Amino acid sequence: MTWTCKKFDELTPYELYAILQLRNDIFVVEQNCIFQDADNKDQYCFHLMGWEEKKLVAYTRIVPAGISYAESSIGRVVVSRQARKNGTGKLLMQKSIETLFNLFGKVEIKIGAQLYLKKFYESLGFQQTGDIYLEDGIEHIEMKFTPR
Repeated sequence: MTWTCKKFDELTPYELYAILQLRNDIFVVEQNCIFQDADNKDQYCFHLMGWEEKKLVAYTRIVPAGISYAESSIGRVVVSRQARKNGTGKLLMQKSIETLFNLFGKVEIKIGAQLYLKKFYESLGFQQTGDIYLEDGIEHIEMKFTPR
């Protein structure tokens, strides 16, 4: 897998299209969730992309502090259907944490995680910090990662 991370205004039209296509395929179509993905945060974020043979298969949005939460965050975590069940999700999150630390220093990370992925995020060192809440009809929880 080839990893690239770019600010929004550095993305090529091809990269932006691939990001939006992957996010829509999983978050809207697969999860059957009608929501506004374009939330006016992308422009302030960094975009971590995992490519295999010129196809975007893994992606996260690295969010600076003060945009989604007071803390820095990792959002829009997505792995294509073809790239699942082989450790790509874990690799993506490890790379996302490493990239966030390189960008902002070893700071606390806060995420809004889908509840069914709680154990996955706990395996990476995140801890639940809030009650279950509904976002776009899907149960979520807030979680934090504190660097050591």
